[in-house]
Order: sequence, then structure tokens, then C-alpha cells
Amino acid sequence: MGRKSAKIAVKKEKGDRARAQMYGRALKDVFIASKSGGPDVDTNFLLKVAVERCKKFNVPKDNIDRAIKKGQGSDGVGYEDINYEGYGPGGVAIFVEASTNNATRTVANVRSFFKKCLGSLGVTGSLEFVFDHKAQFTIPTEGVDEDDFTLHMIDGGAEEVENEGEFFKILGPMDSFGTIQEKLQEINITPEEASLVRIPLNLKEVDDDDTYDQIEKLIGLLEDDDDVVKVYHNMVEDEEE
Repeated sequence: MGRKSAKIAVKKEKGDRARAQMYGRALKDVFIASKSGGPDVDTNFLLKVAVERCKKFNVPKDNIDRAIKKGQGSDGVGYEDINYEGYGPGGVAIFVEASTNNATRTVANVRSFFKKCLGSLGVTGSLEFVFDHKAQFTIPTEGVDEDDFTLHMIDGGAEEVENEGEFFKILGPMDSFGTIQEKLQEINITPEEASLVRIPLNLKEVDDDDTYDQIEKLIGLLEDDDDVVKVYHNMVEDEEE
């Protein structure tokens, strides 16, 4: 296989993997929303958003229903939320949010992923000053008056309202999540995404290709684990990716 063909194959593999991750992540969002707010989409705003997102990825209804039931502990086993913090090669900070019914299994897996990729799992709180916990919403811009919408979001507690073309991205303090959510419901807008996210306060440049690949591998291993909900990092990513 020539170099050009190899690059095309790698890009296709990454594209397929990214789609599979988006599919899996959408179902994990359903599970988390169901666990935290109940199984009814009419009363659980986050679940409604997560289910709508699954539908856009053509996730089968049976899979969505199973994720909702799993969030309710229908298998008879309760799940607990656990965070893991560590550093990948090159000093890149990595924050892992997990939800598990077997913490021993999960920490063993997470630790093995870090070790395999030349990273190290740290103690809770070691990344306290690396990431800021924020409320984030993504809203389609179509049919929305930007000036009015911005005023509504600021009134709801948003710190930033950024027009990214097809979408508005809204950021606010973690404790503003509920008030922004209420404001969106008041003006009859359902977001594309709604979640609490961790925003890196400082970014880490990685110039070495092997180190960059190791960090990508580590993030991929973590995201593919069934117990892992979200992975955050502070590495400056390649724009081509």
C-alpha cells in the first residue's frame, strides 16, 4: 500500500471509530440522564436532549430503552459516579468521568490504560486547578434571533454566548445549569447538547509525534471502556483532526 493509500485508510479508520464513539457516547448520555433525573423525557430535560441526540445518530429505539432502564438500575445493581485524574506522556492532564457498578474493575482498567500508554494515574484533586467545571449548551442558530437569544441566556446566568455558524455555544458557571435550562424551556428552545463539562484552564503543546499518538491512544482506550462516561484533556489538538 502506498503512502497516500495508507493515509486514506487511516483517515477512514479514524472516521469509523469517531462515529462509533459518538454513537456510544450518545447512549451513555441517555444512561447518565436517566440515572440522575428519572426515565420520563417529559420531566427530565437532560434525558429529552440525550434521546433526541440518539435519534439524530439513528440509534435503534431498543438500545435507547435499554440505556434508560440501565440508568434506573433495572439489572438490580446500583451505579456510582467516580472521577479519575492523571497525566499522559508529555505532562498532558487527563480527567476521566466514570459511572460503574464495580469500582475495583473500573480503576484497574483505567490504571492499566494509563500504564500501557506511558502515563500515570494520580490522586483525586490533583487536577483541581487544571480544569474549570462549566455548564455548556449547544443550540442550532437556524430561526433564532441572536440578539434576543443572547439577552435571554445572559438573563439565565450565561457567561458566554458564542455564534459558531450553525450553532450557538453557551457557557456558564456550573451552578447556572438549572437557570439556563429553565430559560431555554421558557423560550421553547431544545438544545442540541446540554451538559456539565470541564474546560482546561491552560493548554499543553505536544510537538513529538510519538507522544501525541500515545496520548490519542490513551484517550481512545478510555473512551472505549464501558464504564467511562467522558474524558477531558488539555492537549492542543492537531487542526486536521
